[in-house]
Amino acid sequence: MAKSVVVLDYGSGNLRSAERAVARTGVDVTVTSDLAAAAEADGLVVPGVGAYAACMAGIEALNAGPVIAERVAAGKPVLGICVGMQILFESGVEHGVETKGLGLLPGSVTKLSAQRIPHMGWNTVDVAEGSRLLDNLPAGARFYFVHSYAAQDLDLLNHARVTTASHDRPFVAVVEAGALSAAQFHPEKSADSGYLLLSNWVATL
Repeated sequence: MAKSVVVLDYGSGNLRSAERAVARTGVDVTVTSDLAAAAEADGLVVPGVGAYAACMAGIEALNAGPVIAERVAAGKPVLGICVGMQILFESGVEHGVETKGLGLLPGSVTKLSAQRIPHMGWNTVDVAEGSRLLDNLPAGARFYFVHSYAAQDLDLLNHARVTTASHDRPFVAVVEAGALSAAQFHPEKSADSGYLLLSNWVATL
């Protein structure tokens, strides 16, 4: 029987492309705001596009934070994508305003200190030793990024496997901390490299 994955619909995210990309791995995918389904599925994907504060407002309106936290505490896999990754951290700072995040990962998401913002397009990553999500990634493989903010406090994540990318300076591209995984890039837009990450994640379910 195929594993079940819920793509959480909280009003923010590239839901259909995420659904299609995950479904390619052979699992049963449902896009829903139903928290019971989100709690019970073998895997939960938390997507997100746009502003950090708007994504957190959507999560809070749905009261999805406790479900995500309970899944992680119980060892049930969660995958955050793009801003869906960023809201897993303690806070995000945009336009001088700090918004409280879910606090499942330490540190804050802040503006990239780079000459060109947003960081948009294909970029390589420096894969963390022992990474399960990027296992068997070909040398020189690239992922598709589009963001102006990122988690950059690498020292705070010493309990996790952290894969970095660089846009003038390093930032967190993928984090793996027990049942909690997250990617700053868009796997659903990253062709074979993105499919590899999603397939490896599905293999953990």
